[in-house]
Amino acid sequence: MTNKRKITIGYIFFFILFSVDSWRILMGILISAALAPQLIKTNPLSNSGEVMLYIMLTAIGWAITSYPATRIALFLRKWILKGKE
Repeated sequence: MTNKRKITIGYIFFFILFSVDSWRILMGILISAALAPQLIKTNPLSNSGEVMLYIMLTAIGWAITSYPATRIALFLRKWILKGKE
């Protein structure tokens, strides 16, 4: 018989908090939100073009933030779980 963990709100919160991909997605969105408006000012785009620019910048931000996201997740795991082991 396997020991299955109950899925609770706390479990989901800490899973997202400790996940490297969550941090990469967040940083990609922040990079996109910071850069896209400046790029749109220099070259006006249609609505669909603006959406595509935001998506592309989010993907680029996700791709380049692997190391910082890993360091953040490891730091949080050590800091929050330091007395649990």
